[in-house]
Amino acid sequence: MAEPVVRIPDAKVALSTASVYPESTATAFEIAARLGYDGVEVMVWTDPVSQDIDALRRLSDHHRIPILAVHAPCLLITQRVWSTDPWTKLQRAQAAAEKLGASTVVVHPPFRWQRQYVRDFISGMWRMANETDVRFAVENMYPWRYRDREMLAYAPDWDVTKDDYRHYTIDLSHTATARTDALEMIDRMGDRLGHVHLADGNGSNKDEHLVPGRGTQPCAELLESLALGGFDGHVVIEVNTRRAMSSAEREADLAEALAFTRLHLASAVKVPRR
Repeated sequence: MAEPVVRIPDAKVALSTASVYPESTATAFEIAARLGYDGVEVMVWTDPVSQDIDALRRLSDHHRIPILAVHAPCLLITQRVWSTDPWTKLQRAQAAAEKLGASTVVVHPPFRWQRQYVRDFISGMWRMANETDVRFAVENMYPWRYRDREMLAYAPDWDVTKDDYRHYTIDLSHTATARTDALEMIDRMGDRLGHVHLADGNGSNKDEHLVPGRGTQPCAELLESLALGGFDGHVVIEVNTRRAMSSAEREADLAEALAFTRLHLASAVKVPRR
């Protein structure tokens, strides 16, 4: 008879600094270290500390927690962070990742109105990927909706599997908002899936970023499949805690998300008895 054993992949579980908003980047490092996360993903945005490589290095050293990924400033609210030129933003994100020891840069596809950026995006992603060991992992997005109207805000497409990139990021809050099958998208990504943003959603028009297990997305199934497949990227908790009534409530949500992730990354595998 084969006996079940637990096999845990090499994937590290990180906390996105966006998960503590409206608290600071520095607070994210403190919480991640206290709760036992393996590292952090730095969302580069309007917080000056998130843009400052030396300040980030000091936080990492002080809390003894590594920076595993850098999320380039691709949001509407970060259009002027690290330049208004999108390629300059990515070059600075690459430099930050290399200096901080992060293995991954997360990138959103362009907005449709960034026409020149859109035209060059796929070839530019390959060019940058060939110049560094840092993974540029392009993230799935979603259509924007208002009532019964839908606007395609991203190009070449919000479904990044329709285009050719070396690495992908899967975000399960975004699959919920897009109302697409997350597991089918992961199958299309195949061995190019290099990074995971773990969150949940109910298919609302809004990008919810719920704590895993509180929505309809196959968060547990995804983690179990990563474990069985020996996934070697990072799993990043990227949830919305803005409605937390206190710091303690926010920390409880982030502890729950970490516990959920560790539980489902530990897969029961049958192996022959020796």
